[in-house]
Amino acid sequence: MRSDLVSGLRPAFLLTLLFALLLGVAYPLVLTGAGQLLFPAQANGSLVRDDAGTVRGSMLLGQAFAGDRYFQGRPSAAGNGYDPLASSGSNFGPASKKLIDRVTADQKRLGAGAPADLLQASGSGLDPEISPEAARFQVVRVAKARGIAPDRVVQLVDANVQERLFGLIGEPRVNVLALNQALDRQEGAR
Repeated sequence: MRSDLVSGLRPAFLLTLLFALLLGVAYPLVLTGAGQLLFPAQANGSLVRDDAGTVRGSMLLGQAFAGDRYFQGRPSAAGNGYDPLASSGSNFGPASKKLIDRVTADQKRLGAGAPADLLQASGSGLDPEISPEAARFQVVRVAKARGIAPDRVVQLVDANVQERLFGLIGEPRVNVLALNQALDRQEGAR
């Protein structure tokens, strides 16, 4: 009876070991290698570096930009704002006094006609993109703060609009970090 148990457990143990090595070691290594080979920037977090090579952010995560010289992203409910370790929405409902007060204050600060994505946080609190309308809404403020013609800023916004994937999936959007970097590069070129 003991030999039956051992002979029955041996294939189970060997198959478990084989599949652990295949699916727990070989498969992840192959996929990691393929990702590094085919999509190195994306596989490493879509990091954005400045001219000195310092990491300034990721194209995948929203971040706060201070001052009128920069385009602002969506409000963040992640931690104390744009905290990737506390990614989440506020979970405030439409009748929440805190949410109403925050949106009302933001609307007063931004002015009448502010697009919804400049007033409402995303589900993760870290959305790196805004609508083209939200970017165009900020053009006058940014142009005035930088002392450049609004038409030039509009051209920069339009050049940074990412269209729908395959013309069907998603909505047109503007990555705020990419737009602000392009704005800094354009200003540095003057």
